[in-house]
Amino acid sequence: MFDAIVALVVPPRCAACGVPTRRATDVVCAGCRRALPWLAAAPCCPRCALPLPHTRGRCPARDAAFDSAWAVVAYEGVARDAMHALKFAAARPLARVMAAQIAADSRAAPLAQQRATLVAVPPHPRRRRARGFDPAELIAGALARRTGLPLRRALRRGRAPSHQLGATREARRDAANLHFAARGQAPQRVVLVDDVHTTGATLDACARALRAAGSEHVAAITWARTLDERLR
Repeated sequence: MFDAIVALVVPPRCAACGVPTRRATDVVCAGCRRALPWLAAAPCCPRCALPLPHTRGRCPARDAAFDSAWAVVAYEGVARDAMHALKFAAARPLARVMAAQIAADSRAAPLAQQRATLVAVPPHPRRRRARGFDPAELIAGALARRTGLPLRRALRRGRAPSHQLGATREARRDAANLHFAARGQAPQRVVLVDDVHTTGATLDACARALRAAGSEHVAAITWARTLDERLR
């Protein structure tokens, strides 16, 4: 009853496009759901998660430390709008929608059977403080509740090595952003969870830290995958 009254006073709106929705529980409108650029419809590279025509026979993750990667949607159009709403407009309910779509993907079934441990990519402290939350953590938490897989904070962002004499400011910044360390012994089988897969450098750095701490298999899943060729 209370939700109905609130909906009359403040009509619910789609978190992606802002149009009114029929029910307060509809985080994304039907139109935006239909417009999502699903990646599962086309064959994708199991290593880099790109649709196979985009790889041009050369997988950009061929030397990555993770064993496989996949994503649900392409990071464009409605998917980009939804991710921006989650990251920059604090539309936190979107994380539950994204986790539900990941869990519904047929590629998620083996993860549950193998009893892998979910590990969210750790947030940058500055961004965490600015937002008050981390999108990857929200998605991983919702995915853990939906699948029953254990969730563990097995990684932390560490300090970059101090011996960077002669490195440019950009190189020092990149080293700091991509320096991760495991929190003790890492789980044997890990599923890294992040919001968007761009170059794969962050996922690779996390996977290397986990392997150094004992992980034997590391898969990476994200809700979205950029198809921008300039990032490869």
